[in-house]
Amino acid sequence: MGLMLSPGDDDGASPDISWSYFGFSLFRQWLAEVEGFTLAEMDGFGGDRPWCSVSTTLTPLLDHPDDEGDLTPAQCVAMLPRLEAILDQQRRDDSDPVLLRRLDDLSQLVTVMRFCSGKDVGLIFG
Repeated sequence: MGLMLSPGDDDGASPDISWSYFGFSLFRQWLAEVEGFTLAEMDGFGGDRPWCSVSTTLTPLLDHPDDEGDLTPAQCVAMLPRLEAILDQQRRDDSDPVLLRRLDDLSQLVTVMRFCSGKDVGLIFG
């Protein structure tokens, strides 16, 4: 069983991205590290650090239930510049296979979020 992030447009041909729950956890841990904090320290992830103590536009993605709910089109729009910047920054060191996997996942997520933004639909977690 896994997790799929897809546009809320009810079109099976729309782009989507899927992970195992463990894979999505590793992806979010990596994003948090890129943003300068450890996800395990955060409230809801085993720690007690409040989310208001970190400054990142990625909070809606990082602090979201794995398998329910959605991100609004406005949240996707707000996160896209940072996600694209991470993609551009991290591509400089593309020799690590784990990093290559994270970058591939990030590239797919950016594609889906751009689609959601362009169609003005939410990004569904399911």
